[in-house]
Amino acid sequence: MLDRAAVDGSLRFRQVRDYSERLCEGLTSEDCNLQAVAETSPLKWHLAHTTWFFETFVLRPFKPDYRGFDDRFQVLFNSYYNGVGQQHPRPQRHLLSRPDLAEVLAYRHHVDQGMVSLLDQPAALKQPEIMARLTLGLNHEQQHQELMLTDLKYNFACNPLAPAYRSGSLPPARPAEGGFQSYQGGLVEIGQARGEGFGFDNERPRHRHWLEPFTLARALVTNGEFRAFIEDGGYRRPELWLSDGWSRVQQEDWRHPLYWQPDDTHPGQFTLYGNQPPDDHHPVCHLSYFEADAYARWLDARLPSEAEWEHACRQDQGDAAAARTPPALHPTGADTGAGLRDLFGQVWQWTASAYAAYPAYRTARGALGEYNGKFMCSQFVLRGSSCATPPGHSRASYRNFFYPESRWQFTGLRLARDATSADL
Repeated sequence: MLDRAAVDGSLRFRQVRDYSERLCEGLTSEDCNLQAVAETSPLKWHLAHTTWFFETFVLRPFKPDYRGFDDRFQVLFNSYYNGVGQQHPRPQRHLLSRPDLAEVLAYRHHVDQGMVSLLDQPAALKQPEIMARLTLGLNHEQQHQELMLTDLKYNFACNPLAPAYRSGSLPPARPAEGGFQSYQGGLVEIGQARGEGFGFDNERPRHRHWLEPFTLARALVTNGEFRAFIEDGGYRRPELWLSDGWSRVQQEDWRHPLYWQPDDTHPGQFTLYGNQPPDDHHPVCHLSYFEADAYARWLDARLPSEAEWEHACRQDQGDAAAARTPPALHPTGADTGAGLRDLFGQVWQWTASAYAAYPAYRTARGALGEYNGKFMCSQFVLRGSSCATPPGHSRASYRNFFYPESRWQFTGLRLARDATSADL
């Protein structure tokens, strides 16, 4: 008799794997091989790498009769796992015209068959480890599903034809209630606790953290609000910027968020629906940490710490994000009801917290220990989730992280301030 966890795992495996391929529906093989900059990857590579993950960390160790699809793929589709072996250089992934998309899909289906066979007859003594790696692999693939959308958007934006990934127009947004919500702070617990379901290792262990009283904006910063910053000379005022941020503004001639097109030739903004007129009530997105920080300084505010964000989220909504429909592919806001709006499903929200290990964090042994720990340097934490995040992949303890100059993700901000006696 099959174990219930194995049955559920097999169903979940099929659902997640199918969703990745649905994201490529309507695209050509040429679309799936684009890589405009080193930070993005071709969609074909994402499809293959997530397959490589299951083949490398589940099938090869736990299915003795498994036969690899093509041993050369062990190098081509290894991302950064030095403990496994060599990798093809990341900036050159677009040069992999072979294997073509059809062969990559055949590779996926070969590995899927092996995984389903393994899950239908798991090795009893090894089942806990198999299921743990399966769950990690599925969450890993969901991360890449979001990257598939954000990478494709950047790649399509480089095309003067402004191709649309999906047809349609963006819905208008309802103005969100403004103002700030106050929190007493004190000694709080941060991080994922036992029994809260899956979490990446960087979300643990749960630990105590002291917070001074603070306030958090109920709503995300909008396009209209950020436009006021631009019109007040925000990109021309060095006193608002961190030194590295000001250098980046000068070097790359930043004048507005990524994908905004304020000139008369292509008015509006580029989206996954092609060029669209901007809506002042939509949350602003595609901001770097530097831009988010400069905007907060302009308003005599600041970015929240990740501990403040998580504590406020748990106070307002508990641990889990509410179930929602498939992504709208652009942040449109706003949640209804009282309290904090749009904590999830709109934009990743920059925090002022450097990406570092929690107290008592220990990197896992082996190649899987390279998943998060070795990136805990020179990056900042973002909280929440975006319109490109797959349903079911959001939670209060989730720690996303990017370099401060990164703009191609759906990244925005929520303001924070120190609380005064009048706030409490």
